Amino acid sequence: MTQLFKIDLKEIYPLETLSGKNVASVFYHDIFDYPLTAQELIRWEAGRRLTVKDKSLTIDFRNGFYFLAGREASILKRLLRKRISARKLRIARKAGQILQFIPSVKAVFVTGALAMENASSDSDIDLLVVTRKGRLWTTRLFSLVLFKMIGFPLRKYGDKDQKDKLCLNMWLDEGSLGWSKGDRNSYTAHEIAQVVPLINKDNIYERFVWENKWVKTFWPNALKVIKQQGEVDKKGSFLGNLFESWARKLQFIYMRRKITREVVTPNRALFHPHDWGKVILSRLTSR
Repeated sequence: MTQLFKIDLKEIYPLETLSGKNVASVFYHDIFDYPLTAQELIRWEAGRRLTVKDKSLTIDFRNGFYFLAGREASILKRLLRKRISARKLRIARKAGQILQFIPSVKAVFVTGALAMENASSDSDIDLLVVTRKGRLWTTRLFSLVLFKMIGFPLRKYGDKDQKDKLCLNMWLDEGSLGWSKGDRNSYTAHEIAQVVPLINKDNIYERFVWENKWVKTFWPNALKVIKQQGEVDKKGSFLGNLFESWARKLQFIYMRRKITREVVTPNRALFHPHDWGKVILSRLTSR
């Protein structure tokens, strides 16, 4: 355990020099029991659109981490979750290796808590899959069938036992990588900035970052944004387009009774029955 708590004195920022942006960042990450290192304090410095009005908040430092005063227990929790996440990431990579052989899969990203190496033992494994334009529903159907055939554990709707199960809850086609203005906030910005690419064909990850460069208004140091050249693949045969339409209708019939606040369109499928963004933002505004 000694090595886990090794402190690099050169990285320490004196507490008295921390800015309001640093305080806002530490407070935001505290919601997730995620104390920050000095390097992370730089990467996740809060932007102009994320502020904390509560002047009573104070930051403490111990064992290489910055955290809200009185919340030192979050350090051990983070270190334990990092070990748990290492095992789950191995499962995620196996899933990515399978998906990369599907020609219409353009990219696979790890999302959620696992992307931050902050997954709990009982959590599932969230992936975002980017497909070729006009082939989202065909790709999704084929992927689910393939995982089922090889016995890869998938999380199903209403499944309370999530542990180590693959959750393919976000699907985009390459022509729909950006988030609309109505969905832009500190939470979605962080979720986008933290994704970890497992598969990245045709610079999809770089194009994804470019299309969501608005993230920098909330987390200005979190992403390196460079415009990428890339042609959206518009090729499609008549039979392929026909099968895509059939695959979408078939899957919509299966899921329509279960849909609450999920986004289901020809080029986007976002399955998030719980609005965690609303919960996080309410906690932020309360302080």
